[in-house]
Amino acid sequence: MAQTLLKVQPWIFSARFDLSFILAPAVLVTLAALAWPLFGNAAIGEASPWLWLVLVVGVDVAHVYSTLFRTYLDRAELTARPLLYGLTPVLAWLGGCLLYWCGSLVFWRVLAYAAVFHFVRQQYGFMMIYARRERGLPVLFRRIDKAAIYGATLYPLVYWHCHRRQFSWFVDGDFIRLDLPLLATVAGIVYGAILVAYAAKEMILIRRGAGFNLPRNLLLVGTATSWFIGIVLFDNDLVFTGTNIIAHGIPYIALIWGYGRNQARLQGARSSFLAPWIARLFTWRAVPVYMAILVGLAFLEEGLWDGFVWREHGGLFGLFEALPSLEGSDTLIWLAPLLAMPQATHYILDAFIWRMQTKDTNWKQVLFAQERAVQQHAAQQPGRP
Repeated sequence: MAQTLLKVQPWIFSARFDLSFILAPAVLVTLAALAWPLFGNAAIGEASPWLWLVLVVGVDVAHVYSTLFRTYLDRAELTARPLLYGLTPVLAWLGGCLLYWCGSLVFWRVLAYAAVFHFVRQQYGFMMIYARRERGLPVLFRRIDKAAIYGATLYPLVYWHCHRRQFSWFVDGDFIRLDLPLLATVAGIVYGAILVAYAAKEMILIRRGAGFNLPRNLLLVGTATSWFIGIVLFDNDLVFTGTNIIAHGIPYIALIWGYGRNQARLQGARSSFLAPWIARLFTWRAVPVYMAILVGLAFLEEGLWDGFVWREHGGLFGLFEALPSLEGSDTLIWLAPLLAMPQATHYILDAFIWRMQTKDTNWKQVLFAQERAVQQHAAQQPGRP
């Protein structure tokens, strides 16, 4: 019975892959944060340099560069949307220079809110993908789904704006401070009402025989718990960093890898990747190479940031200590936006490349290749029309 339940679910790639790399990270990191104080009653402290390296460089910054395989390393994508891919980095850099000229905090504040928007929309995007088969349901049910996933992300953010936290998104003060704790209380009540409505909706669907959408519900649970625990329940930089990065970065890296695997299988020798070796990265055997490329690019970026600006992790980025420190220099007006350009480009492009309404590329056929293959196989079975 359990196997039957798993087979009929609207997975993106497969039950094993989605559960392991898209849905589990948020749940597991949340459980780890809750369980940590139980071992020896040790308080959760600051991240060690090596843990910081794994989380920030190995996951957070690395996931930014995974977008390359979905965009700039795909000839078909570049041909379909040349202006998008050509102008976005340039405009991101020039816009960043203008913002930094207005003040470094202005630059970091805009970048922080762009990141927040990106993080929120990723969860919404996964929610809609997992709900793609739920057609014919009342419009109210879809609106409740949207309200639930937005509530799971926006309520903790409202709480953060209304209460002092011991962590920041990028730099101290990048979020606007609102001295309105009542607003957070009202937002919490509204969010609670949304969750009640969501639970009632799920019960109605089950009673109607519509089934239980396991990945959609697991995504909501993982999002709600990781954001609430990372921002509201704990006031700790390490907990926030871990829950924020792992719940977001690992699923995205997995999504890009799974997409690339489908693309390599569908296209075969006629791959649209810019070079044949790229398609060979999307096998289980080549996962270490795939990750090494992402981490290598992330390490280079963070090394340049540390050498030119932060000077916080010299023990990790010893090769970059010879770079001149430009903290406070006018040179940062163009250099900081240049170093942040990959991140800003990632935020902008991600708002376009996964749009379900897109018709100028075949990305949906590639992403859901496994689902289509299963449907075709079922249609060919005896007794099928």
